[in-house]
Formats: sequence, C-alpha cells, structure tokens
Amino acid sequence: QVQLVESGGGLVQAGDSLRLSCVASGRTFSRYDLGWFRQTPGKEREFVAKISWSSGGTYVATSAKGRFTISRDSAKNTVYLQMNNLKPEDTAVYYCAADPWRRFSTAVSAYDYWGQGTQVTVSS
Repeated sequence: QVQLVESGGGLVQAGDSLRLSCVASGRTFSRYDLGWFRQTPGKEREFVAKISWSSGGTYVATSAKGRFTISRDSAKNTVYLQMNNLKPEDTAVYYCAADPWRRFSTAVSAYDYWGQGTQVTVSS
C-alpha cells in the first residue's frame, strides 16, 4: 500500500509559478513510478508528468514541456511538480499517483494509488 498526499495548489495569475508537492509513504513506494495528472470538470483525467523513483528518469506531456518539471527528493519521500509560466488552461485539480508495476505509463489505468488532489486555478 502507498499513501499519497498532495499540497501546494492555489490561485495564481497567468505567468506565475507554483510548486506542487506529493509526500509518499508506504512500504515499497521507492520501487514505484510516480506521476502527476490533472482533471477539470466534465473532462477525463489527463497525464502531466511522471518519474521513475529508482532511476530518476522523467517524462513530461507535450502540453507541459518546457514549463513543467517533475523531480523527487528521496530523503523527504516527496515528488514535486514545478509549474512555470502558468496559463488559464492549466486550471485543474492536480493528482499524484503511483504505479507499483513501474510501467512508466501515461495511462490513468496504470496507476493504482492516488492522492486526494490539489486545486490549481490560474486567472487571466
């Protein structure tokens, strides 16, 4: 079992930055892949970025590439999503998720554990 708790969301203006945090706990999360997804009302959950906890390898969705960066701090059991130059279309609830099978996938279905989400609102 893995427990994930997100924080760092808020209301910002277009062009601002935010850093989301996801604290992970559990017996074996260090062998998992961690991902960030986002969702707006009426739309499907969308992949944003992922990281291999063991290797540190990352992948960022095209819509976020160049603006968002995913990283981890092993000592703090925390995954971060640094979001720069935010746009109104980035407004969503952002979720942290863990894939115990390390498929390094962008699919929602590949992630078995989810946090409660944190709201990010970007005003124009």
